[in-house]
Amino acid sequence: MNDDKVIELKGITYKVDETTILKGITGSLNKGKITSIVGPSGAGKTTLFRLCNGMRTPTAGTVTFNNEKIETYEPSALRRKIGIVLQHATMLTGTIKENLLLPLTLANQQISDRTIKQSLEEVGLSASLLNQQAKELSGGQKQKLSIARTLLNQPEVLLLDEITSSLDRVSVQEIERLIVTINESYGTTISWITHQIEQAKRLSHNSWVMMDGELVEQGTVELLTKPKEDRVKAFLQEEPV
Repeated sequence: MNDDKVIELKGITYKVDETTILKGITGSLNKGKITSIVGPSGAGKTTLFRLCNGMRTPTAGTVTFNNEKIETYEPSALRRKIGIVLQHATMLTGTIKENLLLPLTLANQQISDRTIKQSLEEVGLSASLLNQQAKELSGGQKQKLSIARTLLNQPEVLLLDEITSSLDRVSVQEIERLIVTINESYGTTISWITHQIEQAKRLSHNSWVMMDGELVEQGTVELLTKPKEDRVKAFLQEEPV
């Protein structure tokens, strides 16, 4: 048993009909670390996340969370422990408060007004916005709200799927600072899919490089500067910073 491995994948293959999306993935997300996942589009990165929090079931192999197979967890409980924030933050018609409380409302849970306000302020949003319509928020504000909504569940793991890809430079910097603060303040294990190699270098302790459904190289973030695999070297030379 390795207590440093919060999520561990062993021999993961995932197929849709006759198409193989993931091929023999073996790797782990280490407790309290930020792990970036980089690679070309279509490498299977988002599918990997969906396997990690039980939204998809592997065709072969095992996924464990805290040394227990994820299928032993009740699905909604697992997704509270392993939160995911998507590239395009989903906002329902209604106020910021209603959107923020959505997961708790679905679980018939309640929290104090003080906690509600604190949850917004922690992600850099003013509590004065609570009664504003969520659709009126900027892209960066929507991502902050989506993160706050996920954090209300106090997840042990936070999976971030290209959450800054469509944001302006200032919003990107704000989100980056927020993610580092979450990691350092709460010890949250974070995995971040990004196409920005310099962003991965700035934020990560560890990194994975995925290509064609395979985990080609993994290790400390230094691998993005000094990769061993020729395929990874070629990919990194082509990618924008």
